Amino acid sequence: MKILPSNSTLLIIDVQEKLLPKIYENEEVMKSVSWVVDLAQTIGIPNLLTEHCPHKIGTTPAVLRDKFEEKDIVTKVYFSAVREGNLTDKIQKERKQIIVAGTEVHICVQQTVLDLLELDYQVFILDSAVGTRISHDKERALERMSKNGAEIITPDMLAFEWLEKAETPLFKEVLTKFIK
Repeated sequence: MKILPSNSTLLIIDVQEKLLPKIYENEEVMKSVSWVVDLAQTIGIPNLLTEHCPHKIGTTPAVLRDKFEEKDIVTKVYFSAVREGNLTDKIQKERKQIIVAGTEVHICVQQTVLDLLELDYQVFILDSAVGTRISHDKERALERMSKNGAEIITPDMLAFEWLEKAETPLFKEVLTKFIK
């Protein structure tokens, strides 16, 4: 199945100030997360952000958090953002494809993904935009989520599926700003 812009929502999970420095290859993860948020906003894809126990772990770094409206930020205490009960209320009903990025991939990302799959969402995980403290945990989490029905995708796969076609002003803008 292809990822359709009219059916997509971007979900960024728990990229938070106190956790981010401990994430393996954190600068690359943060760069990829920022890239996909900017891409989604350029194309017009709705996006949501979660923060896990921000009073203890800190909020999302301002450089990323400032890209979201307050109404699109979900605070949670459950590891799964779905278990909190207010995430799926924020996803537009007609949008059944969720593109996921964030940390930690083997905890909050994985539990959220498994719950979204159980609710019959089509879930796509952007491989370069998920991270964890230990690389081995990332490998296992991606493998487990894939075996349960999530699809692991790359930035180019996402960008070109959202674009759908060339020779449009949007294609030219995305090619110039996002495709290297």
